[in-house]
Amino acid sequence: MNNIYGITLNELEKYFEENGYKKFKAVQVFEWLYKKRVSNFESMTNLKKETIELLNKDFTFGNIIIKDKKIGDDVIKYLFELNDSALVEAVLMKHDYGNSLCVSTQVGCNMGCTFCESGRLKKVRDLKPHEMILQIIKIEEELNLRISHLVLMGIGEPFDNYDSVMDFIDIVNSGKGIDIGARHITISTCGIIPKIKSFMENGKQINLAISLHASNDELRNKLMPINKAYPLVELIKTLKEYIEKTNRRVTLEYIMLSGVNDTVECAKELATLIKGMNVYVNIIPYNETSHIEYIRSSQEDILKFYDVLKKNNINVTIRREFGGKVDAACGQLRANHEGR
Repeated sequence: MNNIYGITLNELEKYFEENGYKKFKAVQVFEWLYKKRVSNFESMTNLKKETIELLNKDFTFGNIIIKDKKIGDDVIKYLFELNDSALVEAVLMKHDYGNSLCVSTQVGCNMGCTFCESGRLKKVRDLKPHEMILQIIKIEEELNLRISHLVLMGIGEPFDNYDSVMDFIDIVNSGKGIDIGARHITISTCGIIPKIKSFMENGKQINLAISLHASNDELRNKLMPINKAYPLVELIKTLKEYIEKTNRRVTLEYIMLSGVNDTVECAKELATLIKGMNVYVNIIPYNETSHIEYIRSSQEDILKFYDVLKKNNINVTIRREFGGKVDAACGQLRANHEGR
């Protein structure tokens, strides 16, 4: 049976019409699920008994379990156990503008970025839409708060699970669903060009972020194997097409690794690479882990890098750090559990 949390409103409307009902029944079910947050069909009191029986025959609610959590200043990191005992993470960050949740899209990751804990344990499988939705629902339920912003930057490469991620976004963004505004949702990808082009045609005002982390092909090949398939020149060309078509600014994420990609020369090279593009660079201090040898850049080197970009008229920010004491690196809490 399909999990009801993985069904888009359009799919549910078609389901009711195929079973001889008016499609407005789908809106009723969505309101019970996402506005009133009931977790069984029997509680949907404006549905007839025969409708409830039909839904119970074809859909399940399922669940995910909070296996562990770490609490820090303005941040809570959750470890979820799925029905097959697989583990994924989500991170709640409290900002002055609202509550932002970073969700996982896969169990593990096959992209193999050398600095990333998630990729070290490799991909086991894709997450289904309901397993992403339930990360939001469980956290909102436990903390009695509303998540206003969403980032797909947890374990996994979202564009390696493209169809499920798009269904998830559909449910999250729907005014009848979880109702998070498109401009409050960001998808991060390491640069899978065909999927960026598909996303370009999507039409939603979702934010796009690119995990860049290097200013030339030689360095990016070492850090991110995906670059061998989709090199920088092709990625930058695609991003220019994306910006022109969507009129949306793109975020370029850049993790600072001491002695690797954090030199003044790298900053100058990056400024030349992206000059004139409607982008901004998000400099990310590296979260070190016990399993990977990279160390974070010094504050002095981070500020030098920042200054070079600023002087070259590149929009740039240094990401606020969350949760240095909560196994903050993506995949780190899961890796620690797997290790035990």
